[in-house]
This record gives sequence, structure tokens and C-alpha cells, in this order.
Amino acid sequence: MSRTDHRERHLDRIAEVRAGLHAEKVGYPIGIREAEVVRTAAVGAGLVRVTLGGPGTEGFEAHAPDEHVKLIFREPDGTLRLPERNGAMLRWPRPLPTSREYTVRRYDSLTGELDIDIAVHEGGLASDWAGKAQPGDVIHIAGPPGGLIVPHSYDRYLLVGDLTALPAVARWLEELPRTARGWAFIEVADAPEEIELSAPDGVEVHWLHRDGAPAGTGDALTRAAMSVSVPEGERVYVWVAGEAGQIKPLRRWVRDELRLDKADYDIAGYWKRGVADFDEDHEHEHSHGHDHGHDH
Repeated sequence: MSRTDHRERHLDRIAEVRAGLHAEKVGYPIGIREAEVVRTAAVGAGLVRVTLGGPGTEGFEAHAPDEHVKLIFREPDGTLRLPERNGAMLRWPRPLPTSREYTVRRYDSLTGELDIDIAVHEGGLASDWAGKAQPGDVIHIAGPPGGLIVPHSYDRYLLVGDLTALPAVARWLEELPRTARGWAFIEVADAPEEIELSAPDGVEVHWLHRDGAPAGTGDALTRAAMSVSVPEGERVYVWVAGEAGQIKPLRRWVRDELRLDKADYDIAGYWKRGVADFDEDHEHEHSHGHDHGHDH
């Protein structure tokens, strides 16, 4: 099968899901690309934006606000081990190369520029790399393996996340139709971590401050999210991401209180306190219909 057929098939599927009633994960052919750092910039006090470009980012596919790529780093001894293309998947070397997973914040098909917003934290591998990155530095990116395509037909959207989820929430708010209604709850350390967001007028944005509490602790975020009331007879879509333990109560809430079908919410642990490279998909297999391109 030629590549164009494959491409058109998943683009057709994306259009079909987008026009339908329920959200669905759609896989895209997974690539491996060599990209160059174009520039870096602070985005509020909590994020560093690394803008990637060069010939390697041409034709990148971006379709969903929470899609992600893996940044692949050299090993401590300086060697670089990369996955190889294998049809629409990647074959990964063993042991797995050192990588970190990040949301695609923005892809501009005209300039070929790809923005990745990285949460700044002490001793974080990617955070340290982003802080030192210079124009011309090379990084390899694998993916996205696909994305969650959410129709624009829901009556309301509830978006909940912490600093690590902020790039996805920002993209969500940008890409929702301007007529969309709903709520966004975002937990950050303090006001300097807040950023400008392009939310539709009908979406209320609430910032919550941790006020000195460690990231990933406390129940302020989940309590705030669970205080919303969805008007009788309306269809709501719920998207949540953040520290795996902290967001757990929301799983029960969407199921038991909101009584949502599996297709009408997505709750993802983006990180776990004390775990350097947490990968929720390997912790417990999801029914997402595709994995991250590892050969199991």
C-alpha cells in the first residue's frame, strides 16, 4: 500500500470522528524525525517553549490537542540509539533509548515549526535540555502515534490539568469552536505560572494556586472540577491530565456521578510523584486501540 493511501485513510477517519457524536483515538503513521532547535522562550514562569524546525519537521501531522511525541536523548555515554520505521509503526531497539514524552503545543504547516512546551523542574532530563538548548542543536522526535479526536458536537467541555497539562489545555482552548461552552481548571504554583489563553467566550477559565504545596498533592484541583454542574440533558466531554494519584478521584466521579460513557472522557496520568519516566500506557494497558509504537 502506498503511503498516500495510508495517509488519506487516517485523515478520512479523523474527519469522520470529528463529525460524529463521540470521541475516539485515531492512530497516525508513526515517524521518526531529526529536528533542529530554532529558538527557545519562556512561557510564563513554569514552561520553556522549544521551537523545532529544519527539513525534518516538514509534513509533520498534527490533528489533536493532546497528541504527543517522544524526544529521544543520547545515552550517558554519548551514544544515540534510534527506532526505525517499520511500515506505519516504529521498531524500537532494546533496551529502550532514553526518551521523554511531550504534548505537541503547535505545528505551523507554513513555516514547518513545531512548538514543544516543557515544564521546568529541577533535575528533569528534558527540562535541563530545554534550558540549555541553542539554535542549531539537533533532537530526534518520534510520533505522534495518533491522537484523541473529539467532535465539536458536545454541549460542554470540562478540561482539568496541572502545569504538565497546560500546553494541551492551551491548545484545546485554541482549537475548540468559538461557540463552545464549558470550564477549564488549571493548577499552577502561583500567578507567574499563569499564561495567556485563547478560550472561547463561553468557556470559564479557573486558575488554582498551590501556594507552596508540592506539585501533585492536595485535592483543590479535583474538588474545583467536581463542583461544576452540567445542565440536565446536555452532553459533556471531560478531559483530565496531571499527576496520576491526584486525578484518580475524577475517574470515579465521571463514571458514577456524571455517568459518562468511556467514549466521552479521557483521564490521563502524565506523571507520577517520584517516578522519572512514568508511562501510564505500560502501567496498565488502556483500550486506546494503539500503543506507542513499541513492539510488545
